Amino acid sequence: MTTRDLISKRIKEMRLRRGLSQAQLAHPELSDSYISLIESGSRTPTPAVLELIASKLDCSVSYLVNGVHAEEMEELELTLRYAQMALENGEAAEARKQYADLLNNPALASLTSLWLDAQYGAALAAEACGDLQEAVSILTRLRETADDSMTRERRIAIAIALSRCYHDLGETGLAIEVAEKEINQMSGTGWTDELIELGSTLLASYFDRGDLLRAHHYAKELLAAAEALGTPRAIVAANWNAAHVADLLGKGDEAVPLAERALVVQSENGDPRNLARLRTAYAAIRLRNRPEESTACRDVLLRAERELRESASSKLDLALCLQHLAIAEMELGRVEQAVDYASRSMELLENHPDVRAEVQIILGQAQLLLGRREEAIAQVNAAIKVLEQGPIHRTMAESWLTAAAILEDAGDQENSALAYMRAMECGGL
Repeated sequence: MTTRDLISKRIKEMRLRRGLSQAQLAHPELSDSYISLIESGSRTPTPAVLELIASKLDCSVSYLVNGVHAEEMEELELTLRYAQMALENGEAAEARKQYADLLNNPALASLTSLWLDAQYGAALAAEACGDLQEAVSILTRLRETADDSMTRERRIAIAIALSRCYHDLGETGLAIEVAEKEINQMSGTGWTDELIELGSTLLASYFDRGDLLRAHHYAKELLAAAEALGTPRAIVAANWNAAHVADLLGKGDEAVPLAERALVVQSENGDPRNLARLRTAYAAIRLRNRPEESTACRDVLLRAERELRESASSKLDLALCLQHLAIAEMELGRVEQAVDYASRSMELLENHPDVRAEVQIILGQAQLLLGRREEAIAQVNAAIKVLEQGPIHRTMAESWLTAAAILEDAGDQENSALAYMRAMECGGL
């Protein structure tokens, strides 16, 4: 049935339930023939007429349009907002539960926009919980069922999430295919914030596939598009991702200014939590490429830590900040402080084994500097068990190299050699 047919059906059902004739419902503002045309599906009532009829039938416009009473609609919207807030605050398991409850509500089937929001949110929550296959399944279904009613922004958001999930699963080819297809379909209508963010997601997959030159050139293309568009969101996305690519390519002289540009624009236009996240990322790139500026980087990270705590950020955001603080403290020779930061970071990473493995490597490095050989080997070997279960990415090469170097210095030659081999595999050698 069409929406008009459903509205006609509900008006007639409510009129009969109230014991009213068509003439009684119409009087005095409308004619009974007009009510007859509406109920037969021959005429679509205007919003004003719908409001009038709803008031006469003592029901909500929402019920006539969607088959859901206003109170139930309000409850569904409130549950959706709570789920979105839980996801934004890093409470992935709680968000996943609330999205599941929403999708199990039969009333949601007739509310297209809310249903899409709930499905998309459920996919993001599954991704945040580490269930990438479930996220891919939901996002693929959404793409396959997309029609003209789905907005351009929604289509791109789904493509971004799906490409990201494929990338994290090690399915680099599929990640590129999804992003390129969407960009090719939409780029003819001009660049937008969302499309530049999708292009930025594509960069990581180009890099992992080994298309280093393509990644570098495409980063410059996105930078030019973002500057031409001139919106803060596009400029931040393009500059940050170009900085990330330059950093991975060892072009620190390019990476740091690009990251700084993203941070400056975000400082002028962004919300506090995203600003703190970007501040952490900027300090990490600067620390890797300019270790002599470790004191300044530590100051940036300490400010980011304060901002993250004040903005009710996720545990993951705070853990990443503490991770880089540990690195800064090691560069400054404050190894005990580095151990403290790394240990505090690990406490926040129960649901993020891949990030936890990176922090364990940092902690192993610090323990070795303190002469605690056994503790260092134990931390690194625990990290290796996690790394072995993950996909082979070029971005993982650094973690494997660091693990190999620590084990070699600690005297564990056998596991060190294996770690070096995995580093070369990740690097495509």
